[in-house]
Amino acid sequence: MINIGGTMDLISIRRKYNNIRNIIIASFIFVLFIVIMLIITEQIKKNNYEKIYLSYVNQCIQADELKQKKAEEEEAARQEALKAKLPELTDEGKNNIANIYHSDTKRVFLTFDDGPSSSVTPLILDTLKQENIKATFFVLGSRVELNPEITKRAYEEGHYIASHGYSHVYSQIYASPQSVIDEYNKSLTAIRNAIGVQEYNPHLFRYPGGFSGGKYANIKKQSVQLLDANNIAHVDWNALTSDAAGCTTTEQFLAELEKTVPKHNSVVVLMHDAGSKKATAEALPTIISYFRDRGYEFENFYSIIK
Repeated sequence: MINIGGTMDLISIRRKYNNIRNIIIASFIFVLFIVIMLIITEQIKKNNYEKIYLSYVNQCIQADELKQKKAEEEEAARQEALKAKLPELTDEGKNNIANIYHSDTKRVFLTFDDGPSSSVTPLILDTLKQENIKATFFVLGSRVELNPEITKRAYEEGHYIASHGYSHVYSQIYASPQSVIDEYNKSLTAIRNAIGVQEYNPHLFRYPGGFSGGKYANIKKQSVQLLDANNIAHVDWNALTSDAAGCTTTEQFLAELEKTVPKHNSVVVLMHDAGSKKATAEALPTIISYFRDRGYEFENFYSIIK
């Protein structure tokens, strides 16, 4: 006889086994699905991170490129500006120098000799900046070497940097006609090094003590030919404050100006910015007002040397 009870037990066991197997398979598939989804999600995240990173890198590269381009453009503009400030002594400029004391309109050139100095020249530069006036500095090469940053400031603020020789020792400067041009060249080297423009040449010299007369008058006259051969002009003055000849107050400076200024439409004023000339720096605002009140326009030698 067939044991029906035993058969039913086997069927029941087999069903349970199948159910368990199905559950295991389903669980495995579910777990596998979860794992696959996690892998896919991580890969998506990784891809997104890579995209974000690459985007950031590209932005940095573009920013660096823009920054470099801007720096190059600024440097190019700076070089162009420097080139525009390179004086060239043409025939027109030589004619302008020859007629420096003649003008149909009132104009004044403020000029300062014997600097730069650390105690006076910055004060003068501050006043000129406040008044929006460009002056001309006849610098000594030896002083430029001591104060290169002040020389550079004056140049970059638009003032004309001309040569007053190197030493201001007459026995050296006027030892021979050649020594005059040697002093000019030595001062020129100092100026170029200070302003950082090796092409710069002012083509303009002021003889220490002035061109006319004096113990070394013949040497000066002979040196003019050498200056001309090197395309260098020279200029003196037709008005002064006498700040190097005993005057020490604003009232005295104005009295000295009054002696000659009313006679000229075109005025070249001699002043000094050596370390002992603080009175000149203090009087400068009043001197500027003196000329403004009389209708003078301020110029420097950039309008002459061209």
